[in-house]
Amino acid sequence: MKHTLSILMQNEAGALVRVAGLFAARGYNIDTLTVGPTHDPAVSRLVLSLQCDEAGLGRIMQQTRKLVDVLQVAQPSAALAA
Repeated sequence: MKHTLSILMQNEAGALVRVAGLFAARGYNIDTLTVGPTHDPAVSRLVLSLQCDEAGLGRIMQQTRKLVDVLQVAQPSAALAA
C-alpha cells in the first residue's frame, strides 16, 4: 500500500541524508520526495511517499522519530481522513 509521510526536521546539513539513509537501511524505497522551508528558517518539511504495509509504516515512523534532527513525523492522509 502507498503511504505519505510529512516530516519536520532541523534545517541542517546532513539531516536529509540521515532520513533517507534510515529508509534505505530498512529496505524501503522512497517513491517521491519533496523538501521545502517552513515559516521557521531553522525547520524544513520533508514529504515523501513509499510502499509498505501498515506494520512496516508504524515501525519506520517510530524509527524516524528517533533521529536527532527530526522534530515530528505525521501521516497527512490519516489526518485528512479523520
